[in-house]
Amino acid sequence: MSKTNTIVLREGTSGEKLKEITDCLEQGIKDLFAGDQYREYLKVMSKFHNYSLNNTLLIAMQKPDATHIAGYHAWKTNFGRSVNKGEKGIRILAPAPYKIKQKVEKKDPQTGKAVTDRDGKPVLEIKEIKVPAYKVVTVFDISQTEGRELPGIGVNELTGDVEQYEDFYAALEKTSPVPMGFEKIAGKAHGYYHLSEKRIAIDEGMSQLQNLKTAIHEIAHAKLHDIDLNTPLEGQPERPDRPTREVQAESVAYTVCQHYGLDTSDYSFGYVAGWSSGRELSELKTSLETIRTTAAEIINSIDGHFAELTIQSVAGKKREPEKRRESVLNNLHKKQDEIRYKTKETDQKLNLEEAIR
Repeated sequence: MSKTNTIVLREGTSGEKLKEITDCLEQGIKDLFAGDQYREYLKVMSKFHNYSLNNTLLIAMQKPDATHIAGYHAWKTNFGRSVNKGEKGIRILAPAPYKIKQKVEKKDPQTGKAVTDRDGKPVLEIKEIKVPAYKVVTVFDISQTEGRELPGIGVNELTGDVEQYEDFYAALEKTSPVPMGFEKIAGKAHGYYHLSEKRIAIDEGMSQLQNLKTAIHEIAHAKLHDIDLNTPLEGQPERPDRPTREVQAESVAYTVCQHYGLDTSDYSFGYVAGWSSGRELSELKTSLETIRTTAAEIINSIDGHFAELTIQSVAGKKREPEKRRESVLNNLHKKQDEIRYKTKETDQKLNLEEAIR
C-alpha cells in the first residue's frame, strides 16, 4: 500500500464494477498484514476515521497519502477548486439505496402484532421498502486539485511536551469508560486496565506524550476487552485471545495518536504478520472493523470534550480582567466600610467626650 494503485475497472454494468471492487477489497485485506502495509492503512484510517472499513481500505490501496477527498463536482461547487487535468481518481463505494414495492403482513399500529382476517389468516398490504445498495464512485484528493485555499483542513498537532496537555488529558478522562489515575507500576509496563476494580492505572514519572499514548491504549482495552468477573464467562460476549487484544488496543492507540500528530515512532507492528497468519478472512475483517469503529468513537469523543474544555479555558481567560476588576472594587468597598466604621467610631467618642464635659 505504500505505492499508489489506481483501480482500473473494465467497462461493464454497475454490478460487474461492484464485484471487481469487492474482489480488490478481499485481496487487499489478505495483503494488508504484510510488511509496512498495516501501518500505512492505520495512517489512512486516522485521517478518514468516519469512513467505512471498505472505503478506508480502498483509499489506502490507491492513494495512502490522501488527506481530504471529494467528488469532481463537489470540489468545484462546494470548495471552489478544480481537479487537475490528467488526474486518476480514487474509486470508493457510495450508498445507492433503491425502493421496491412488496407485499408484507399488516401490523396493528398499537400492538405491533399481525392483523388477521375472519379466517385467522394474516392480512397483506403493499408497502414501499428501501433496499440498501452501493455503487462505485470516483473521488479526488485535495492534492489532485487547485483553487481556493481551504481553512481548517487537518487536525491540530500536539508536539513536544504536548501543548494544552492538561485539556487533552482531561478530555481523555471524560472519554474513558472508567476512572484513570497515576501510580508507581513495577516492571516495564507503562499502564494497565484493572479488570476487577474497573480502573486504568498509568505509571508515574513518564513524559506527557507517554502518558497520553498509554491512556489511549488502556482506554481501548477498557472499551473492547472488559468482562464482568462476577458473571460466568458463558453468559458474556466471547473475548478475543490475548494476541488479538493487544493488536486491537495497539492499533487503536496508533490510529488515535496519528490523528492528533502525537509521535508514533515507537510503535512496532512486526508481530502483526505472525498474528494474522492462518486466520480466516472474516476474522481479520471483524478485527479491522472493531479497530476502525473504536478509534472513530474515541477520536469523536476527544474532539467533543476537547472543544468544550478549550471554550471554557478561553472564557476563563476572558473573565480574568473582569475578576481582577471585581477584586479591586471589592477591596475598595472594604476600605470604604473600614473608613466609615472608624469615622463612626470617632464620632461616637467625640459625642461621649462632649457629654462628659
